[in-house]
Amino acid sequence: MVRPNELSEGDELEMNDKIKSEKFKRELANKKPGKLSEQEDLKKRSEEKHDNKLKPEKKPGLVVSVNLSRTKSVRKKPGQVGVVVEDFGFRGDAHSGPGLRQVSLLALESIEKMRKMGLKVGPGDFAENLTTSGLNLSELPVGTILEIGREVVLEVTQIGKTCHTKCAIFRQVGQCVMPEEGIFARVVKGGKIKAGDEIHVREKT
Repeated sequence: MVRPNELSEGDELEMNDKIKSEKFKRELANKKPGKLSEQEDLKKRSEEKHDNKLKPEKKPGLVVSVNLSRTKSVRKKPGQVGVVVEDFGFRGDAHSGPGLRQVSLLALESIEKMRKMGLKVGPGDFAENLTTSGLNLSELPVGTILEIGREVVLEVTQIGKTCHTKCAIFRQVGQCVMPEEGIFARVVKGGKIKAGDEIHVREKT
């Protein structure tokens, strides 16, 4: 027997459904256009995070060797570390100074081409300051920014060069990769460069 003012079980369920319905309508009315619910927002963030993981990131290059010489027209001595000075070049290197060709770079992949031709060559033998790997240097546009390690910033100023005095390597095999595949840069921000440093390629802004 249902007492006065006491709801039956069916009436109570029906009332609860109405309350939930009215609450949902109020939430829907108060929801701003374009605003996601907490659950929708979490889902969207999760999807965006997943999408970002799928986007391939350009792999940075590496510094293989830092090569310096006190005089010009000689092979540079390969080493592990060097210091570049802003708008000058490597400290203690004969090719440093004002101008557009303050630092020279050559890829290890280019040196490998000469090795396949029977030459016993390695980092520094083409008088490059930096021997790199993992980057196609000769395809970088002039103006490209190279961020090396934690400090150094270089700007590519020249691709290749004219070889006026044929080096010993050219005279031996009739070809030299430095004039064709080496690049030159000026120092935008100085600092220490060491073997193993990553080289990040950025477009000039």
